[in-house]
Amino acid sequence: MDLKDDGMCFGCGKNNPIGLKLEFDLDEENLTVEGRFTAKTEHAGYTGIMHGGLVTTLLDEAMVKLIWDVGISAVTASLEVRMVRPVLVCRELTIRARVDSQKGRIIHTSAEVEDADGNVLARGKAKCMRVEIKEGYIGR
Repeated sequence: MDLKDDGMCFGCGKNNPIGLKLEFDLDEENLTVEGRFTAKTEHAGYTGIMHGGLVTTLLDEAMVKLIWDVGISAVTASLEVRMVRPVLVCRELTIRARVDSQKGRIIHTSAEVEDADGNVLARGKAKCMRVEIKEGYIGR
């Protein structure tokens, strides 16, 4: 599988004019990442509430970005999301992800989206699969 980073990733790509431009801080010792995001009104599904697909994107991006940031090439193989409370637009969110376990080519991860008061708004779990990168191609 060829994975090439052209900066156009919808979640973290710096070259994508309509992307979320997510950035995460890596804690290598604890295998975690943390980032912040404030949804705009154009990220809404219902008035004032962030679109569920975009909330899912926040969780997915954090989990896979964590794996890439520790030097493992991987993609999401399966993803489970639970919306706990409405994610309101125009409010800062914190996204956290961690590695839960690894077995063979599969890495189990989990993540949460929280509001400024520390309330969990959404949770995700993913199975990420290691992939090989061909020479000349790089990951995110």
